Amino acid sequence: MPKMTGSRLFAEMLKGYGITHVFFVPTILMDALAEMDDLDIRKILTHGEKAAAYMADGYARAKVGPGICMGQQIGASNLAAGLRDPFMACSPVIAITGGPATAGRYRQAYQEVEDFSQFDAVTKANLQVDDLSRLPDLLRHAFRAATSGSPGPVHLRLRGSHGQGVEGEADLQVMTEPQFARLPPFRPAPEMERVRDAVARLSQAQRPIIVAGGGVIASQAQAELVALAAKLQIPVATSLSAKGSILDNHPLSVGVVGTYSRACANQAVAEADLVFFVGSHAGGQVTANWRIPAVGTPVIQLDIDGEQLGRNYPNAVSLMGDAKVTLRLMADAASPGEPASAKAWTGRVQQLVAGWRAKMEPMLQSDASPMRPERICREIAQALPADGVVVTDTGHAGMWSGQMIDFTQPAQRYIRCEGSLGWGLPGAMGVKCALPDRTVVCFTGDGGLYYHLPELETAARHGINLVVVVNNNSSLNQEIPLVGAAYRGKRGDRYRADEVWRFQKAVDIAKVAESLGCAGFRVENPAQLAQLLPRAFAMGRPVVIDCVSDDQALAPTAWVPGGK
Repeated sequence: MPKMTGSRLFAEMLKGYGITHVFFVPTILMDALAEMDDLDIRKILTHGEKAAAYMADGYARAKVGPGICMGQQIGASNLAAGLRDPFMACSPVIAITGGPATAGRYRQAYQEVEDFSQFDAVTKANLQVDDLSRLPDLLRHAFRAATSGSPGPVHLRLRGSHGQGVEGEADLQVMTEPQFARLPPFRPAPEMERVRDAVARLSQAQRPIIVAGGGVIASQAQAELVALAAKLQIPVATSLSAKGSILDNHPLSVGVVGTYSRACANQAVAEADLVFFVGSHAGGQVTANWRIPAVGTPVIQLDIDGEQLGRNYPNAVSLMGDAKVTLRLMADAASPGEPASAKAWTGRVQQLVAGWRAKMEPMLQSDASPMRPERICREIAQALPADGVVVTDTGHAGMWSGQMIDFTQPAQRYIRCEGSLGWGLPGAMGVKCALPDRTVVCFTGDGGLYYHLPELETAARHGINLVVVVNNNSSLNQEIPLVGAAYRGKRGDRYRADEVWRFQKAVDIAKVAESLGCAGFRVENPAQLAQLLPRAFAMGRPVVIDCVSDDQALAPTAWVPGGK
């Protein structure tokens, strides 16, 4: 084998796996970073390790392949915290950190804390590279583990506080496995007997419904999903992660189901007599904490991870396989649905959807100032290019966008935060790095933006030209009902409930963005936003649109059976 430094091997292997960007806080693998200049891998220096992890996560989800984040030993805990969201999202992020040098271990070395176990809960594999000779095979293993089966983060800890243990020279050979550069690396198929059984049950049900999850996106199985639904005339609801896998204007589309949902979707799933979960864990969010569908409703589940099958609902049929392959097999095995038998159910679901839309339309058209978030979402949907991508934070940002932004073009995409408020901005920056030629819109609130506000400087410095639309209500107003319940109507000078959820109203986020090198615009009425969005998309620089919104506008809570 040829003599090579570990730094050169690391850079060449990343190149071999198609990595175009790495996100990091120094000092980590400095020699390898220098080698990356020869290989056209862009180095994105961030203002914090969590932001680096979130950028790698957004990059991985947009690329549908691995993303890389790195931090030195003292920043490892921050990086581990940043892996919580990609872990929940089943996102193939590979995190690289420094670790204790052998000579200093257990001797109170500078900045040394034993942090390795912190990665156990948020990774599929937590690996140590103690010898340079192990770097090639463990790096290959990281890519293999991150992308295989149900994807997820992997951590590699290198010897030395900034990974200097791999900087030496040795007999090393660059070897990559290209199939692990994308999702999914393999496409397993279930047994045909199970496929036929699932199709028969769907065909025989009077009120079947499909609930599509993030596995549909990871498998790139959107076309197969719609083909099966159309052939059997089955309505389709989606998890928030799978929003856009069926267009919102499709006659079988009922919207996002669960806690961040359209009421019509929850109602449709609650009325179904058979639910087919595709690439979904059937976890708490998509089922409104296991109330939709009700316990006892027959369930079919398709997942690439056999451990998930029947985990949250007992399955009438379990299908272990890749979503794209399995849905194609099911469509081939199915006979077209009888229009007469399907018409009553699809008509009922379409009635629910139409009722929800009629109820929401006044707010979607509202000219109120401060603005209604529904109107902000409507303007984003109407301005979004045919291949545009919307990236959202969690909380109200996820609720508003999941319910109110319609996707009507096949190439449009929706990428959401899985639960860590503040993910939106850095996550969207990672998305833009993966998709540099597409319009990327980050929709977040001021509360979410404040988490990683300095990364606007990173976007300006690196030319990461996304558009950030801020639903700025100078607050965390999602907390209003909780605060009201806690204070129980107490008033007076000694009770300061506003301190729990309000920020300063005088802050002009547009001016802050300008000071950090971005274009900034403050918008106070919807007509301004409608005019500004197309202009912002064409500016060729990072843009922040600070939308002054109503702090009393609360996203609709989830409809549940027997609820208000």
